[in-house]
Amino acid sequence: MARKYFGTDGIRGKVGTFPITPDFVMRLGFAAGKVLAMRRKGGRPSVLIAKDTRVSGYLLESSLEAGFSAAGVDVHMCGPLPTPGVAYLTRALRLSAGVVISASHNPFDDNGIKFFAHDGNKLDDAIESQIEAELEKPMECVDSYKLGKVRRVEDAAGRYIEFCKSTFPGHLDLKGLRIVVDCAHGAAYQTGPAVFHELGAEVIPINHAPDGFNINLRAGATHPEVAQEAVVAHHADIGIAMDGDADRLIMIDADGRIYNGDELLYAIVMDRHGVSPVAGAVGTLMTNFALEKAFADAGIGFARAKVGDRYVLEMLKEKGWLFGGEGSGHLICLDCHSTGDATVSALQVLASMCRSGKPLAGLVNGLTLLPQKLINVKVGKGFDWQASEALKKAQSEVEQALGGGGRVLIRASGTEPLLRVMVEADNDDLAQRCAERLVSAIA
Repeated sequence: MARKYFGTDGIRGKVGTFPITPDFVMRLGFAAGKVLAMRRKGGRPSVLIAKDTRVSGYLLESSLEAGFSAAGVDVHMCGPLPTPGVAYLTRALRLSAGVVISASHNPFDDNGIKFFAHDGNKLDDAIESQIEAELEKPMECVDSYKLGKVRRVEDAAGRYIEFCKSTFPGHLDLKGLRIVVDCAHGAAYQTGPAVFHELGAEVIPINHAPDGFNINLRAGATHPEVAQEAVVAHHADIGIAMDGDADRLIMIDADGRIYNGDELLYAIVMDRHGVSPVAGAVGTLMTNFALEKAFADAGIGFARAKVGDRYVLEMLKEKGWLFGGEGSGHLICLDCHSTGDATVSALQVLASMCRSGKPLAGLVNGLTLLPQKLINVKVGKGFDWQASEALKKAQSEVEQALGGGGRVLIRASGTEPLLRVMVEADNDDLAQRCAERLVSAIA
Protein backbone atom coordinates (compact mmCIF):
# COMPACT_ATOMS: atom_id res chain seq x y z
CA MET A 1 0.00 0.00 0.00
CA ALA A 2 1.31 3.45 -0.95
CA ARG A 3 2.20 5.54 2.08
CA LYS A 4 0.63 8.97 2.40
CA TYR A 5 2.99 10.64 4.86
CA PHE A 6 6.16 8.56 5.20
CA GLY A 7 8.90 9.01 2.62
CA THR A 8 12.20 7.18 2.32
CA ASP A 9 13.44 8.72 5.57
CA GLY A 10 10.42 9.40 7.76
CA ILE A 11 8.15 12.42 7.46
CA ARG A 12 9.72 15.74 6.50
CA GLY A 13 8.69 19.24 5.48
CA LYS A 14 8.64 22.93 6.33
CA VAL A 15 7.76 23.71 9.93
CA GLY A 16 4.27 25.14 10.27
CA THR A 17 3.17 23.63 6.97
CA PHE A 18 1.28 20.34 7.03
CA PRO A 19 2.37 17.76 8.07
CA ILE A 20 5.08 19.37 10.21
CA THR A 21 2.60 21.08 12.53
CA PRO A 22 2.11 20.63 16.29
CA ASP A 23 -1.32 19.06 15.97
CA PHE A 24 -0.26 16.53 13.32
CA VAL A 25 2.91 15.61 15.18
CA MET A 26 0.91 15.03 18.36
CA ARG A 27 -1.47 12.79 16.42
CA LEU A 28 1.54 11.03 14.88
CA GLY A 29 2.91 10.30 18.37
CA PHE A 30 -0.46 8.97 19.44
CA ALA A 31 -0.83 6.79 16.31
CA ALA A 32 2.69 5.41 16.66
CA GLY A 33 2.04 4.77 20.34
CA LYS A 34 -1.12 2.83 19.54
CA VAL A 35 0.75 0.66 17.04
CA LEU A 36 3.57 0.04 19.52
CA ALA A 37 1.05 -0.90 22.20
CA MET A 38 -0.65 -3.35 19.86
CA ARG A 39 2.67 -4.97 18.96
CA ARG A 40 4.00 -5.09 22.52
CA LYS A 41 3.76 -8.59 23.96
CA GLY A 42 3.95 -7.51 27.59
CA GLY A 43 4.38 -4.42 29.73
CA ARG A 44 4.07 -0.79 28.79
CA PRO A 45 5.70 0.42 25.56
CA SER A 46 8.51 2.95 25.90
CA VAL A 47 10.18 5.23 23.35
CA LEU A 48 13.25 7.45 23.15
CA ILE A 49 12.90 10.94 21.69
CA ALA A 50 15.91 12.96 20.52
CA LYS A 51 16.39 15.90 18.19
CA ASP A 52 18.96 17.88 16.28
CA THR A 53 19.62 21.56 16.99
CA ARG A 54 16.79 23.26 15.06
CA VAL A 55 14.77 25.75 17.07
CA SER A 56 11.58 23.92 16.07
CA GLY A 57 12.80 20.84 17.96
CA TYR A 58 11.43 22.29 21.19
CA LEU A 59 7.98 22.61 19.68
CA LEU A 60 7.88 19.20 18.04
CA GLU A 61 9.32 17.17 20.92
CA SER A 62 6.59 18.53 23.20
CA SER A 63 3.94 17.54 20.66
CA LEU A 64 5.36 14.06 20.25
CA GLU A 65 5.68 13.61 23.99
CA ALA A 66 2.01 14.54 24.47
CA GLY A 67 0.87 12.15 21.76
CA PHE A 68 2.84 9.20 23.12
CA SER A 69 1.74 9.88 26.68
CA ALA A 70 -1.90 10.05 25.59
CA ALA A 71 -1.48 6.60 24.02
CA GLY A 72 -0.08 5.18 27.26
CA VAL A 73 3.55 5.07 26.15
CA ASP A 74 6.42 6.00 28.47
CA VAL A 75 8.82 8.55 26.98
CA HIS A 76 12.58 8.89 27.50
CA MET A 77 13.88 12.33 26.49
CA CYS A 78 17.54 12.90 25.70
CA GLY A 79 17.74 16.28 23.92
CA PRO A 80 20.16 16.89 21.02
CA LEU A 81 21.75 13.64 19.83
CA PRO A 82 22.90 12.33 16.43
CA THR A 83 20.38 10.17 14.61
CA PRO A 84 22.63 7.05 14.87
CA GLY A 85 22.91 7.71 18.61
CA VAL A 86 19.16 7.20 18.88
CA ALA A 87 19.44 3.88 17.05
CA TYR A 88 22.13 2.78 19.50
CA LEU A 89 20.37 3.90 22.70
CA THR A 90 17.02 2.45 21.64
CA ARG A 91 18.69 -0.94 21.35
CA ALA A 92 20.90 -0.54 24.42
CA LEU A 93 18.05 0.54 26.70
CA ARG A 94 15.72 -2.20 25.39
CA LEU A 95 13.06 0.31 24.37
CA SER A 96 10.15 -0.26 22.01
CA ALA A 97 11.21 2.41 19.52
CA GLY A 98 13.34 5.50 19.00
CA VAL A 99 12.24 8.77 17.42
CA VAL A 100 14.46 11.47 15.92
CA ILE A 101 13.25 15.00 15.27
CA SER A 102 15.45 16.09 12.38
CA ALA A 103 15.49 17.13 8.75
CA SER A 104 19.05 15.91 8.28
CA HIS A 105 20.96 18.15 5.84
CA ASN A 106 17.99 20.47 5.12
CA PRO A 107 17.89 24.14 6.24
CA PHE A 108 16.78 25.06 9.75
CA ASP A 109 13.15 25.89 8.88
CA ASP A 110 12.52 22.33 7.74
CA ASN A 111 12.10 19.49 10.20
CA GLY A 112 10.99 15.89 10.25
CA ILE A 113 10.24 12.80 12.28
CA LYS A 114 11.91 9.44 11.75
CA PHE A 115 11.57 6.22 13.69
CA PHE A 116 13.78 3.34 14.70
CA ALA A 117 12.49 -0.06 15.79
CA HIS A 118 13.54 -1.74 19.06
CA ASP A 119 16.58 -3.31 17.39
CA GLY A 120 18.01 -0.01 16.11
CA ASN A 121 16.83 -0.55 12.55
CA LYS A 122 14.48 1.76 10.71
CA LEU A 123 10.81 0.80 10.82
CA ASP A 124 9.74 -1.40 7.95
CA ASP A 125 7.07 -0.32 5.49
CA ALA A 126 4.38 -2.49 7.09
CA ILE A 127 4.66 -0.75 10.47
CA GLU A 128 4.71 2.69 8.86
CA SER A 129 1.54 1.74 6.99
CA GLN A 130 -0.05 0.69 10.30
CA ILE A 131 0.82 4.07 11.81
CA GLU A 132 -0.72 5.84 8.82
CA ALA A 133 -3.90 3.77 9.23
CA GLU A 134 -4.12 4.84 12.88
CA LEU A 135 -3.68 8.47 11.84
CA GLU A 136 -6.97 8.28 9.97
CA LYS A 137 -8.83 7.39 13.18
CA PRO A 138 -9.98 9.86 15.87
CA MET A 139 -7.44 10.55 18.61
CA GLU A 140 -8.58 9.47 22.05
CA CYS A 141 -6.72 9.66 25.34
CA VAL A 142 -6.24 6.61 27.53
CA ASP A 143 -7.55 6.73 31.11
CA SER A 144 -5.47 8.84 33.49
CA TYR A 145 -4.02 5.86 35.33
CA LYS A 146 -2.71 4.52 31.99
CA LEU A 147 -1.02 7.73 30.79
CA GLY A 148 2.63 7.45 29.83
CA LYS A 149 5.29 8.94 32.07
CA VAL A 150 8.20 11.09 30.87
CA ARG A 151 11.77 10.97 32.13
CA ARG A 152 15.14 12.34 31.10
CA VAL A 153 17.92 9.97 30.00
CA GLU A 154 20.99 10.79 32.03
CA ASP A 155 24.17 11.37 30.01
CA ALA A 156 22.78 10.17 26.67
CA ALA A 157 25.64 11.93 24.86
CA GLY A 158 28.25 10.26 27.07
CA ARG A 159 26.80 6.81 26.47
CA TYR A 160 26.84 7.38 22.72
CA ILE A 161 30.42 8.68 22.83
CA GLU A 162 31.54 5.47 24.55
CA PHE A 163 29.71 3.38 21.96
CA CYS A 164 31.44 5.19 19.08
CA LYS A 165 34.84 4.69 20.70
CA SER A 166 34.11 0.97 21.09
CA THR A 167 34.00 0.60 17.28
CA PHE A 168 37.64 1.69 17.01
CA PRO A 169 40.23 -1.11 17.49
CA GLY A 170 41.36 -1.24 21.10
CA HIS A 171 45.04 -1.59 20.23
CA LEU A 172 45.05 1.59 18.14
CA ASP A 173 44.75 5.28 18.98
CA LEU A 174 44.72 8.64 17.22
CA LYS A 175 47.68 10.18 19.01
CA GLY A 176 49.73 12.45 16.80
CA LEU A 177 46.83 13.26 14.47
CA ARG A 178 45.43 16.78 14.15
CA ILE A 179 41.80 16.52 13.05
CA VAL A 180 39.34 19.21 11.99
CA VAL A 181 35.78 18.20 12.90
CA ASP A 182 32.97 20.16 11.22
CA CYS A 183 29.76 19.56 13.18
CA ALA A 184 27.51 21.62 10.87
CA HIS A 185 26.12 23.34 14.00
CA GLY A 186 24.14 20.13 14.33
CA ALA A 187 23.47 17.21 16.60
CA ALA A 188 27.12 16.10 16.85
CA TYR A 189 28.36 19.41 18.26
CA GLN A 190 29.01 17.75 21.64
CA THR A 191 29.71 14.16 20.70
CA GLY A 192 31.81 14.38 17.52
CA PRO A 193 34.81 16.34 18.80
CA ALA A 194 34.76 14.40 22.09
CA VAL A 195 35.06 10.99 20.41
CA PHE A 196 38.18 11.87 18.44
CA HIS A 197 39.73 13.78 21.35
CA GLU A 198 39.23 10.89 23.77
CA LEU A 199 40.95 8.55 21.31
CA GLY A 200 44.03 10.76 21.44
CA ALA A 201 43.72 13.19 18.53
CA GLU A 202 44.28 16.92 18.68
CA VAL A 203 40.83 18.14 17.63
CA ILE A 204 39.99 21.46 16.01
CA PRO A 205 36.19 21.71 16.13
CA ILE A 206 34.43 24.09 13.75
CA ASN A 207 30.76 24.96 13.31
CA HIS A 208 30.01 23.58 16.76
CA ALA A 209 27.98 26.46 18.23
CA PRO A 210 24.34 25.84 17.28
CA ASP A 211 21.84 28.63 17.88
CA GLY A 212 18.74 26.93 16.48
CA PHE A 213 19.00 28.69 13.14
CA ASN A 214 22.47 27.92 11.76
CA ILE A 215 22.31 24.13 11.31
CA ASN A 216 23.88 23.17 7.94
CA LEU A 217 24.33 26.87 7.11
CA ARG A 218 27.46 26.97 4.92
CA ALA A 219 28.82 24.16 7.05
CA GLY A 220 29.24 20.42 7.29
CA ALA A 221 29.00 17.64 4.72
CA THR A 222 26.96 19.68 2.27
CA HIS A 223 29.66 22.40 2.25
CA PRO A 224 32.93 20.44 2.59
CA GLU A 225 34.90 23.39 1.24
CA VAL A 226 34.57 24.97 4.72
CA ALA A 227 36.32 22.06 6.42
CA GLN A 228 38.76 21.95 3.49
CA GLU A 229 39.82 25.54 4.20
CA ALA A 230 40.19 24.79 7.91
CA VAL A 231 42.36 21.72 7.26
CA VAL A 232 44.74 23.73 5.11
CA ALA A 233 44.77 26.72 7.47
CA HIS A 234 45.48 24.61 10.57
CA HIS A 235 47.89 22.24 8.80
CA ALA A 236 45.67 19.36 9.94
CA ASP A 237 46.16 15.73 8.97
CA ILE A 238 42.50 15.07 8.21
CA GLY A 239 39.13 16.78 8.09
CA ILE A 240 35.77 15.26 9.03
CA ALA A 241 32.56 16.95 7.86
CA MET A 242 29.18 15.73 9.10
CA ASP A 243 25.66 16.89 8.33
CA GLY A 244 23.06 18.22 10.75
CA ASP A 245 22.02 14.88 12.21
CA ALA A 246 25.49 13.31 11.84
CA ASP A 247 24.68 10.31 9.68
CA ARG A 248 26.48 11.65 6.58
CA LEU A 249 30.27 11.92 6.21
CA ILE A 250 32.69 13.67 3.87
CA MET A 251 36.46 13.68 4.59
CA ILE A 252 39.39 15.88 3.58
CA ASP A 253 43.07 14.94 3.56
CA ALA A 254 46.08 17.04 4.55
CA ASP A 255 46.45 18.36 0.99
CA GLY A 256 42.87 19.63 1.00
CA ARG A 257 41.49 16.94 -1.28
CA ILE A 258 37.82 16.12 -0.63
CA TYR A 259 36.68 12.47 -0.51
CA ASN A 260 33.04 11.56 -1.09
CA GLY A 261 31.08 8.55 0.13
CA ASP A 262 32.06 6.31 -2.81
CA GLU A 263 35.75 6.83 -2.07
CA LEU A 264 35.33 6.35 1.68
CA LEU A 265 33.34 3.15 1.14
CA TYR A 266 36.17 1.88 -1.05
CA ALA A 267 38.74 2.68 1.65
CA ILE A 268 36.78 0.83 4.34
CA VAL A 269 35.91 -2.22 2.24
CA MET A 270 39.39 -2.70 0.81
CA ASP A 271 40.91 -2.46 4.29
CA ARG A 272 38.47 -5.08 5.62
CA HIS A 273 39.09 -7.24 2.53
CA GLY A 274 42.79 -7.28 3.35
CA VAL A 275 41.99 -8.80 6.74
CA SER A 276 39.17 -11.16 5.78
CA PRO A 277 37.49 -11.61 2.37
CA VAL A 278 34.51 -9.31 1.84
CA ALA A 279 31.75 -10.95 -0.18
CA GLY A 280 30.23 -7.77 -1.48
CA ALA A 281 29.14 -4.18 -0.97
CA VAL A 282 26.02 -2.22 -1.84
CA GLY A 283 25.80 1.16 -3.53
CA THR A 284 22.92 2.95 -5.22
CA LEU A 285 21.87 3.77 -8.74
CA MET A 286 24.00 6.92 -8.40
CA THR A 287 27.18 5.19 -7.20
CA ASN A 288 30.12 5.92 -9.47
CA PHE A 289 30.73 3.19 -12.05
CA ALA A 290 34.44 3.22 -11.20
CA LEU A 291 33.67 1.85 -7.74
CA GLU A 292 31.77 -1.08 -9.20
CA LYS A 293 34.68 -1.86 -11.55
CA ALA A 294 37.27 -1.53 -8.77
CA PHE A 295 35.39 -3.95 -6.55
CA ALA A 296 35.01 -6.38 -9.45
CA ASP A 297 38.78 -6.27 -10.05
CA ALA A 298 39.28 -7.13 -6.37
CA GLY A 299 36.82 -10.04 -6.52
CA ILE A 300 34.25 -8.22 -4.39
CA GLY A 301 30.59 -8.39 -5.35
CA PHE A 302 28.59 -5.22 -5.90
CA ALA A 303 24.86 -4.48 -6.06
CA ARG A 304 22.90 -1.29 -6.62
CA ALA A 305 19.89 -0.28 -4.53
CA LYS A 306 17.48 2.57 -5.09
CA VAL A 307 18.73 5.97 -3.94
CA GLY A 308 18.43 6.31 -0.17
CA ASP A 309 20.31 4.72 2.73
CA ARG A 310 17.12 2.91 3.72
CA TYR A 311 17.27 0.91 0.49
CA VAL A 312 21.00 0.29 0.84
CA LEU A 313 20.34 -1.22 4.25
CA GLU A 314 17.50 -3.37 2.92
CA MET A 315 19.72 -4.78 0.17
CA LEU A 316 22.58 -5.44 2.60
CA LYS A 317 20.25 -7.56 4.70
CA GLU A 318 18.91 -9.32 1.61
CA LYS A 319 22.45 -10.15 0.44
CA GLY A 320 23.85 -10.90 3.88
CA TRP A 321 26.61 -8.31 3.34
CA LEU A 322 28.01 -5.77 5.80
CA PHE A 323 29.11 -2.66 3.90
CA GLY A 324 27.28 -0.14 1.78
CA GLY A 325 26.81 3.54 1.14
CA GLU A 326 26.06 6.49 -1.06
CA GLY A 327 28.27 9.07 -2.69
CA SER A 328 26.56 11.72 -0.55
CA GLY A 329 28.29 10.23 2.49
CA HIS A 330 25.78 7.85 4.03
CA LEU A 331 27.98 4.87 4.94
CA ILE A 332 26.83 1.67 6.63
CA CYS A 333 29.14 -0.75 8.43
CA LEU A 334 26.89 -3.42 9.89
CA ASP A 335 29.78 -4.98 11.77
CA CYS A 336 29.80 -1.78 13.86
CA HIS A 337 26.28 -0.33 13.88
CA SER A 338 22.75 -0.97 12.66
CA THR A 339 22.55 2.28 10.68
CA GLY A 340 24.68 4.89 8.95
CA ASP A 341 26.82 6.89 11.37
CA ALA A 342 29.24 9.67 10.37
CA THR A 343 31.36 9.36 13.52
CA VAL A 344 31.62 5.58 13.38
CA SER A 345 32.36 5.63 9.64
CA ALA A 346 35.09 8.22 10.13
CA LEU A 347 36.62 5.99 12.81
CA GLN A 348 36.68 3.07 10.38
CA VAL A 349 38.56 5.15 7.81
CA LEU A 350 40.98 6.39 10.47
CA ALA A 351 41.52 2.81 11.67
CA SER A 352 42.38 1.84 8.10
CA MET A 353 44.93 4.65 7.96
CA CYS A 354 46.45 3.61 11.30
CA ARG A 355 46.63 -0.08 10.37
CA SER A 356 48.15 0.49 6.96
CA GLY A 357 50.31 3.49 7.75
CA LYS A 358 48.91 5.09 4.59
CA PRO A 359 47.32 8.52 4.20
CA LEU A 360 43.76 8.66 2.91
CA ALA A 361 45.01 9.18 -0.65
CA GLY A 362 46.94 5.91 -0.36
CA LEU A 363 43.82 4.02 0.75
CA VAL A 364 41.92 5.03 -2.39
CA ASN A 365 44.87 4.74 -4.76
CA GLY A 366 43.16 1.94 -6.71
CA LEU A 367 40.04 4.01 -7.40
CA THR A 368 39.72 6.84 -9.91
CA LEU A 369 36.17 8.12 -10.08
CA LEU A 370 34.71 8.72 -13.52
CA PRO A 371 33.49 12.22 -14.37
CA GLN A 372 29.77 12.35 -13.66
CA LYS A 373 27.39 14.84 -15.25
CA LEU A 374 23.90 15.27 -13.82
CA ILE A 375 21.26 17.46 -15.46
CA ASN A 376 17.76 17.96 -14.07
CA VAL A 377 15.15 18.45 -16.80
CA LYS A 378 11.67 19.81 -16.15
CA VAL A 379 8.95 17.72 -17.78
CA GLY A 380 5.24 18.17 -18.24
CA LYS A 381 2.77 16.37 -16.01
CA GLY A 382 2.16 12.84 -17.22
CA PHE A 383 5.18 12.78 -19.53
CA ASP A 384 6.00 9.08 -20.11
CA TRP A 385 9.73 9.24 -20.62
CA GLN A 386 10.06 5.46 -20.71
CA ALA A 387 7.89 5.32 -23.82
CA SER A 388 9.71 8.14 -25.67
CA GLU A 389 11.18 6.79 -28.88
CA ALA A 390 13.39 9.87 -29.28
CA LEU A 391 14.89 9.30 -25.83
CA LYS A 392 15.39 5.60 -26.51
CA LYS A 393 17.24 6.46 -29.72
CA ALA A 394 19.41 9.04 -27.95
CA GLN A 395 20.22 6.63 -25.15
CA SER A 396 21.25 3.96 -27.64
CA GLU A 397 23.57 6.45 -29.38
CA VAL A 398 25.09 7.58 -26.08
CA GLU A 399 25.70 4.04 -24.85
CA GLN A 400 27.40 3.23 -28.13
CA ALA A 401 29.62 6.32 -27.77
CA LEU A 402 30.56 5.32 -24.23
CA GLY A 403 31.57 1.86 -25.45
CA GLY A 404 31.26 0.15 -22.09
CA GLY A 405 33.51 2.70 -20.42
CA GLY A 406 30.69 4.65 -18.83
CA ARG A 407 27.08 4.54 -17.75
CA VAL A 408 23.74 6.22 -18.35
CA LEU A 409 21.06 6.68 -15.69
CA ILE A 410 17.71 8.35 -16.28
CA ARG A 411 15.25 8.47 -13.43
CA ALA A 412 12.22 10.49 -12.42
CA SER A 413 12.33 12.63 -9.29
CA GLY A 414 10.07 11.37 -6.54
CA THR A 415 9.19 14.87 -5.35
CA GLU A 416 9.33 17.22 -8.37
CA PRO A 417 8.29 17.15 -12.07
CA LEU A 418 11.87 16.46 -13.11
CA LEU A 419 13.85 13.85 -14.98
CA ARG A 420 17.36 13.36 -13.61
CA VAL A 421 19.76 12.58 -16.46
CA MET A 422 23.17 11.29 -15.41
CA VAL A 423 26.09 10.20 -17.58
CA GLU A 424 29.47 8.85 -16.51
CA ALA A 425 32.31 8.70 -19.02
CA ASP A 426 36.09 8.50 -19.25
CA ASN A 427 36.39 12.29 -19.55
CA ASP A 428 34.41 15.43 -18.74
CA ASP A 429 33.80 16.49 -22.32
CA LEU A 430 32.35 13.16 -23.37
CA ALA A 431 30.14 12.99 -20.28
CA GLN A 432 28.85 16.52 -20.92
CA ARG A 433 28.17 15.91 -24.62
CA CYS A 434 26.35 12.66 -23.90
CA ALA A 435 24.24 14.21 -21.15
CA GLU A 436 23.27 17.12 -23.42
CA ARG A 437 22.36 14.70 -26.22
CA LEU A 438 19.96 12.90 -23.89
CA VAL A 439 18.45 16.18 -22.66
CA SER A 440 17.85 17.31 -26.25
CA ALA A 441 15.73 14.21 -26.82
CA ILE A 442 13.37 14.93 -23.95
CA ALA A 443 10.22 16.62 -25.21
